[in-house]
Amino acid sequence: MNEKEDARFYQEVGKTNGWDFSRITCVTEGEGWDFYEEVARKCRPSDLLLDIGTGGGEKLLALAHAALLLVGIDRSPGMIETAQANLARSGKPNVRLLQMDAGRLEFPPGFFQVASCRQAPFSARETARVLAPGGWFLTQQVSEGDKRNLVEVFGRGRGTEEDGTLKNRYLREVEEAGFTEVQSFDYDATEYYGAREDLLFLLENTPIIPDFGKREQDYAILDEFIAKHRTDKGIRTNSKRFLIIARK
Repeated sequence: MNEKEDARFYQEVGKTNGWDFSRITCVTEGEGWDFYEEVARKCRPSDLLLDIGTGGGEKLLALAHAALLLVGIDRSPGMIETAQANLARSGKPNVRLLQMDAGRLEFPPGFFQVASCRQAPFSARETARVLAPGGWFLTQQVSEGDKRNLVEVFGRGRGTEEDGTLKNRYLREVEEAGFTEVQSFDYDATEYYGAREDLLFLLENTPIIPDFGKREQDYAILDEFIAKHRTDKGIRTNSKRFLIIARK
């Protein structure tokens, strides 16, 4: 996707579900960590937390107990609209949600003690600017090796790039922004989707296969994939992620 297509896609998904995939039946084996549990471990009760690319806010709201104030930002008005509705239903008093570009954070220097970013773009320099000295930054991103068998059968998607490209770029940017104690971790877990509808919802609401459904043969390819990769546990694919933890 180019930048305009990417923005339009996220806006549409934001209005639809705000990254809430709880309706999908999927079992994952071999996850190396739970990202927001890692974030919670870095938080103190008196901390201010910034969540970059918060989507529909579902994960941030579940983390509300971990810090004094949590601020979620997203570039998509549709995502923030969904997140505001989720916040209203939750009744969490210490969560704020703002539409904002991660490349131009509208906060004063040193405002936050912890910053998190799960599977969304970020600016390492801007994140470092708004973190207080000693503050923590954690980001989990999707590796190029994610959903390998799906990308192979469709012949398009992130996995056509060399695995590790994004991680190495982000590590370099984080170090150049002045972060220290930089650590990175990887896992390659196995996922089993319960039914065709679960996998279909995933592909229609994520950019795993760009423009999925716009090509006439996509649904036939999906059915062939399901027939080949169906197991007793479900329809098999993989979830590959990397985690970067750094201190200012």
